[in-house]
Amino acid sequence: MRPNSENDKPAVLYYFHDPMCSWCYAFRHSLEEIVQSLPQHISLQKIVAGLAPDSFEPMPLATQAYVQKNWQNIEQRVRNTQFNYDFWTQCKPIRSTYPACRAVLSAKKQDASKEDQMLKAIQNGYYQQAKNPSLLATLHAFAEEIQLDVEMFKQDLISPEIEQQLVDEIQFSRSIGIRSFPSLTLFTQNQYLPLTIDYNNTEAVIALLKEY
Repeated sequence: MRPNSENDKPAVLYYFHDPMCSWCYAFRHSLEEIVQSLPQHISLQKIVAGLAPDSFEPMPLATQAYVQKNWQNIEQRVRNTQFNYDFWTQCKPIRSTYPACRAVLSAKKQDASKEDQMLKAIQNGYYQQAKNPSLLATLHAFAEEIQLDVEMFKQDLISPEIEQQLVDEIQFSRSIGIRSFPSLTLFTQNQYLPLTIDYNNTEAVIALLKEY
């Protein structure tokens, strides 16, 4: 049932993700289905929870093999999801996703409607076009692609304000026990309720949300 206390805060569906998380990429179509069916009294808030801190070191070969195995596992388990493995020969893999997180926050700061556009640009660039979102130059190109003010984006991307927002979102996710991505949590009646994700079937989540 919906909250009926005047002291209750509005219901929020939190989506915790990382732009370079392969499982988040696999979940994007399911997320769209959930959002389209979201009851009007529940708002959506996306939280970039940060998968891998800043680094300029090449990704170790063992880590590269682990990530590629994940891609293969996803392709087998999640329908309509494929990866472009040219990334591993055409790019210098770096285990760093924080720049991509800041890019999503910077796009949102400039124009709230650009948050999803930047996220899609990063995912498509990384997983389909073999581009490296760990590099600032790649993120600058995405900003131009989605028609942001590129100079403003460049400034925001390295600003203390965006850095603090990233820190805040990471801390928030950890404070309520988020340890894996993607994750869905419903805040209602002053409590956080984790939702079970099914990558190929959204009916259970949609039905549950309609009960609140």
